Amino acid sequence: MIWLITTLVVFYLARLVSKHLQHPIINPLLICLVVIIPLLMWLNVPYERYFEQNKWLNYLLEPAVVALAFPLYEQLSQIRQKWKVILTVCLTGSLLSMVSGAGIALFMGADPQLTASILPKSVTTPIAMAVAEQVGGVPAIAAVMVIIAGLFGAVLGYPLFRLFGIKAPIARGLTMGTVSHALGTAKAAEENYQEGAFSSLALVICGILTSILAPVVYPLILALFGY
Repeated sequence: MIWLITTLVVFYLARLVSKHLQHPIINPLLICLVVIIPLLMWLNVPYERYFEQNKWLNYLLEPAVVALAFPLYEQLSQIRQKWKVILTVCLTGSLLSMVSGAGIALFMGADPQLTASILPKSVTTPIAMAVAEQVGGVPAIAAVMVIIAGLFGAVLGYPLFRLFGIKAPIARGLTMGTVSHALGTAKAAEENYQEGAFSSLALVICGILTSILAPVVYPLILALFGY
């Protein structure tokens, strides 16, 4: 139970620090990673032991995801009105996320297996792991890339919105859900109830689109780079 208590205490303190400092880089999840991972390594605590003691937090993920459906339900009228825009944004975002990630990886000299692991970085972890395995990647690496992409989106998303003057809730929400999945959705929900709803919608749609399109897009990218 010690690691469950440690995780909860660290996250609670990280939330307090984040609310007090009000800076994008001070993200609660990022703080938890920076504190807990070195602590586990220093004390030689295996991941299996840490996960076993935190399994109750993992179980709570399922009802938390279901809870995202309620704000989505409240936006049904807008979804019906703007479904073409929503599908276009999600399709474009899914394609660009796969092409940009895989393209940059190959340009920097990554092998096809690593590239396949990076390809689904912008969808939620279970889907990314399944897609990576389907196209010849390593699911564990895909999971790490998902976390990295999610953190970048959660930390940099709203500063970029303010920089470019993007204020529409639907634009913000769809962007966060498309490029940074659940972590971006959590950040969007903190900022605005409506943005969180559209972000959760994009998370689901992009996950479906990526799982369908990845087996087609990945060989095309490899062919473009001469593999």
